[in-house]
Amino acid sequence: MTGRTEPGRTRRRGAALEDAILDAAALELTESGFAGMTMDKVAARAGTNKNTLYRRWPHRLALGTAAYKRLATAAPVPDTGTLRGDALELLRQANRHWSSPLGTVLRELLAAAGGAAEFLSSLQEQSGEAAAAPWLTVLGRAVARGEAAPEALHPRVATVAVVLLRNEFVVRGVPSAPDDVLVEIVDEVYLPLVRSRGAASTAGPSAGTSPGSSAVTHRGSSAEASAGTSAARPPGSSPGAPAGPPAAGAPPRPSAP
Repeated sequence: MTGRTEPGRTRRRGAALEDAILDAAALELTESGFAGMTMDKVAARAGTNKNTLYRRWPHRLALGTAAYKRLATAAPVPDTGTLRGDALELLRQANRHWSSPLGTVLRELLAAAGGAAEFLSSLQEQSGEAAAAPWLTVLGRAVARGEAAPEALHPRVATVAVVLLRNEFVVRGVPSAPDDVLVEIVDEVYLPLVRSRGAASTAGPSAGTSPGSSAVTHRGSSAEASAGTSAARPPGSSPGAPAGPPAAGAPPRPSAP
């Protein structure tokens, strides 16, 4: 009968309704991308109306961003046993994600966001641009193993490799980089930078030696040598006269006037 509610079925409200809408939007993103996702399609798929969507998300970009965050799950942090192996695997994960269908959605959303800081910051957290956590994790393990000094455990040092990879995407204009580029980033930039952070602290003066102590020691040694030479000269000899008795068979030295 029209207008009657089916037994056992309740009207969705609050979080349940929001979950249904986000699930529908996520499916639309997966199947059609952001370009093909419309508010009408999401509303129909969720079994609701557009007004319900607009009360929660003011426009398509806001809904698309929320749906993408639901799809983007964090990849497991690699644990290969070496910093080099972990860094390469993290870069390969980022490379695979950026060139995947979900990466295509991310690029569409970033392009649509333009200069909107609110959406850019939200998307960048998911894209890896500001996600330092896995890089700090692998670097922390390297410090614990003795592969890196504690001074290297800094967010800018930790994420320099993935920032260089994203720069590669921008410069090349393609959504992926060859594996030899990833190896080069790790071997030529990332690992040398990590190692240099500890080298600076070990290259200073030895423990217990203060600056200028070597100069003091040198001056003291010179003074001691000078004193020893003066003591070895016979009384009344000139400062330039040799010290000590003449060698055997040598003619006698003239006395000082």
